[in-house]
Amino acid sequence: MGTKRRPATEAEARALASAVRLRILRLCLDQALTNKEIAGRLDANPATTLHHVRKLVETGFLGAEPSRPGPRGSTEIPYRATGKSWEMDVRESGVMGGRAAMLNAFLEEIKLVDVEESDFTRLGLRLTAEGLAELQGRLQEVFEEFRERPPSPDGEAYSLFVALHRDVARDA
Repeated sequence: MGTKRRPATEAEARALASAVRLRILRLCLDQALTNKEIAGRLDANPATTLHHVRKLVETGFLGAEPSRPGPRGSTEIPYRATGKSWEMDVRESGVMGGRAAMLNAFLEEIKLVDVEESDFTRLGLRLTAEGLAELQGRLQEVFEEFRERPPSPDGEAYSLFVALHRDVARDA
């Protein structure tokens, strides 16, 4: 049924309870970026971005790569996501906001793309507890399979967001 994720520590859960930090991890997923590059892509203040980058480095979600020469003799440090966030479950940490941060990160990212070039699907289901567990397990298997594939050097970057929620309006 896929990889069993370990519970996040409080510090790890707090680090992931930020839409900005989740977006930084996505940006640095398969390419190392400097704080300045991250700030530029997020259209954010570099000082604010640096605060988030430091929190992600401190908790092991971002790793610093060897420094490189920057403009006018400066030194730049590129950062790359470690993949650690995929290994844990923040639900049992007691820290609120992790799921809201994930949704907010998605909403911010989807604003940047042409919605007509995106693929959306909605499906209403009525499931037993066993059926729900089966669906969740099969989705997890697909995620794990694609996560374990090495990135294609000539491939394009895609993001996938899946939301599974009780359909309260249908039950009213």
